[in-house]
Amino acid sequence: MQASPLLSPDEIRAAFSAALSTMYRQEVPQYGLLMDLVSDVNAVALRADPALRQDLAASGQMERLDQERHGAIRVGTEGELATIARMFRVMGMQPVGYYDLSEAGVPVHSTAFRPVTDAALASNPFRVFTSLLRLPLIEDPALREEAAAILARRRIFTPRALELLQVAETQGGLTPPQATGFVQALLDTFRWHGDATVDAATYDRLLEAHRLVADVVCFRGPHINHLTPRTLDIDAAQAEMPRRGVGAKALIEGPPPRRHPILLRQTSFKALEEPIVFAGTAEGGDVVGAHTARFGEIEQRGMALTRSGRQRYNQLLAEAREGDQAVAYPERLAKAFEAFPDDLTVLRRSGLAFFRYRIDASAAAGSPTGAEAWPMDDLVMLGIVRAEPITYEDFLPVSAAGIFRSNLGDAAGTVYAAPGSQAEFERALGCAVQDEIALYEDAEQRSIAEVREALRRAA
Repeated sequence: MQASPLLSPDEIRAAFSAALSTMYRQEVPQYGLLMDLVSDVNAVALRADPALRQDLAASGQMERLDQERHGAIRVGTEGELATIARMFRVMGMQPVGYYDLSEAGVPVHSTAFRPVTDAALASNPFRVFTSLLRLPLIEDPALREEAAAILARRRIFTPRALELLQVAETQGGLTPPQATGFVQALLDTFRWHGDATVDAATYDRLLEAHRLVADVVCFRGPHINHLTPRTLDIDAAQAEMPRRGVGAKALIEGPPPRRHPILLRQTSFKALEEPIVFAGTAEGGDVVGAHTARFGEIEQRGMALTRSGRQRYNQLLAEAREGDQAVAYPERLAKAFEAFPDDLTVLRRSGLAFFRYRIDASAAAGSPTGAEAWPMDDLVMLGIVRAEPITYEDFLPVSAAGIFRSNLGDAAGTVYAAPGSQAEFERALGCAVQDEIALYEDAEQRSIAEVREALRRAA
């Protein structure tokens, strides 16, 4: 009997993303409302701008738009982080980027697990922003030790998930039935469990240390705290949220509105207050309380910036944040970013953004011998080659921290004494994180090489 073929990591990732979306919609009805809102906003944006629809179709973005999601979880121990990395690897997701959120008042450091090749991103661009709690940042030594002991006792993965993980690693993938079992077993790790593993007094002490500490330490697993669709017009989505009874956060995180969006803009609705049951007290009874952690988020993705582009972005962001506090922040932000070009040709020629190049087959057919050696800008200007901005697939630490703080209710401005440590994080992870900018550089250079080879063959 012939053995069942193994599914590709892309197929397993697509199945998990779809199952997670279905589960989260059942757990958080407002997520479904958010999905409908984003779908409506995107439809209006596409009708209003036929050129946008054409560009999205040409670059393969239309196919992924409706299915695109990013989720976020927070784990408590190095072992949990290492195992979740192995789980994501089965789905073709690699750790990309290191984010230290402690300077922004959030006691975690993070990475984004995501597909990294052009083909995998086109197939399904599911990402999970994954944060590891930094227990040393809890100031009270006794509370820190108690939190560590609580985390050491829990097991966030089911035996079936661990069993199928071992199978996947041994045989190099999973058969369709195994993949179905793997997806269902792993869902339990991401599921909301309303029964706390601690009593009310312990919860309150951890909550006082930091809301996020309580969220990570006091539950059976790292319940997914948001699942984010992609919109083509985040300003329209922000305006529509209150009209549909959704309380949006006050400000959109990230760069200001632009004709040609850059990097990432994010907004969200306020975190839900959900009932929880604390572990029994000394008197033997359960105590019912409430926990605030999970929220809804919307994102708009723009183009990836080069190293010099990111440096310029960071400079302008700092100018806006440190500017005249008597002027509203959105106005300061818009004013500062007037210095950042909003023209695709200027952005490309000045090396501020990454572009993917593809040949125009009809124009290339008549290109002269030797055209493969011409400067890429000349080929673009002659219409032989098209230059399309590369979509930013990653995150912004300042924006991520802003989303966390606005939903967890923590005071802005808290700064922890301990600096971030990528080496420490990678040691826990069990591998190095990939440099996101290097991935964009590689994608751009691959497209250039493919164009030159196609022109050489055409000649």
